[in-house]
Amino acid sequence: MSSSKPKLVVLLSRFPFPLEKGDKLRAYYQIKELSEDFSIFLIAISDTKVDASSIEKLEKFCTEIHVIKLTRWSIISNLLSGIFTSTPFQIHYFYSLRGKWKIQQVLQKIKPDHIYCQLIRTAEYVKNYHLCPKTLDYMDAFSKGMERRIEKSPWYLKWLFILETKRLKMYERTIFDYFEHKTIISAQDREFISHPEKAKITCVPNGIDASFFEAPQLEQTFDLVFIGNLNYAPNVEAVAFISNELLSASTTLTCLVSGANPHASVQRICKNNPQITLQGWVEDIRFAYRRGKICIAPMFIGTGMQNKLLEAMALGIPCVTTDLANNGIHAVDQESVLVANTKEEFILAINSLLENAELYAKIASNGKAFVKKNYSWKTAHEALINLLLSQEKI
Repeated sequence: MSSSKPKLVVLLSRFPFPLEKGDKLRAYYQIKELSEDFSIFLIAISDTKVDASSIEKLEKFCTEIHVIKLTRWSIISNLLSGIFTSTPFQIHYFYSLRGKWKIQQVLQKIKPDHIYCQLIRTAEYVKNYHLCPKTLDYMDAFSKGMERRIEKSPWYLKWLFILETKRLKMYERTIFDYFEHKTIISAQDREFISHPEKAKITCVPNGIDASFFEAPQLEQTFDLVFIGNLNYAPNVEAVAFISNELLSASTTLTCLVSGANPHASVQRICKNNPQITLQGWVEDIRFAYRRGKICIAPMFIGTGMQNKLLEAMALGIPCVTTDLANNGIHAVDQESVLVANTKEEFILAINSLLENAELYAKIASNGKAFVKKNYSWKTAHEALINLLLSQEKI
């Protein structure tokens, strides 16, 4: 790494490899792109052990890598103390006094030119550091995602989701003023940040790695494919919808479900439904996508941008998804994607693609062209690079 490059500290709430979660994917490719213009000093909070092989994946982009391991005891004690504060439990979960001390030592040593924090989970560590400009990547509007989970949560947990939603809304608003620059993944999410100057938040979308345009040739043995972190509530709900609503309407349809950390309920659903095959995590997720004829994404809660849609479209696989998910990428319904919001609409869209070869080819081709034109990582991060090169201070 050239010493003439500005020094950028990237502070994350998870180590950005392997790429089984959306925040890791975003961080990994951002670091890869930013390393061309900055000397990257990566500080990653982690509640799990980070393998040497994962660290090796980032070493080629980073000048230094620091991993701060959260202990089970610190997590439990922080969450308990959170009962008596107004700070969101998510912030308490990822906070560590030892970690804060270590981060202060690193900052004192390297004297960064800019600090880039991914997610509000990391903001507490550096919010009062004012020796260089700071950028906060909200990424998603966490408060809105939590709010959408209230209605479908069990009665005995509703109070917790309501409380956390209120705390997140307030925190997203107050933390805004501690950072010179703010980014978020989509305009849709920006509207959910309740700060009077939210228009100043810069939208920095995700992109697609070039490898996704090189589709491996595999036999499409499944009608449908669903990809995602299978321990994430919106994805767990999506699997239940596929099984209970869509596959029950047609005993001939088959679906491949693939992703990391399958929740117990996902495992149970897949085990009890012979139309579903649970593959779990695969190192090259392209091989999972290519086994399905249609990528389905029935997302009814959650926020942010659905990488699964961009990846499937880049591979030339037609996608059927909800307005909620499509609003993050702005694909044109009936041109690059098919939008459905009810059981009946999903079934109609799926059958239309499977029975109409011309429509299938059109959505596949247009979807691939749409992603290629609008979602490269390099293009997505031009605005981010400009922000991080700014030396403006409050």
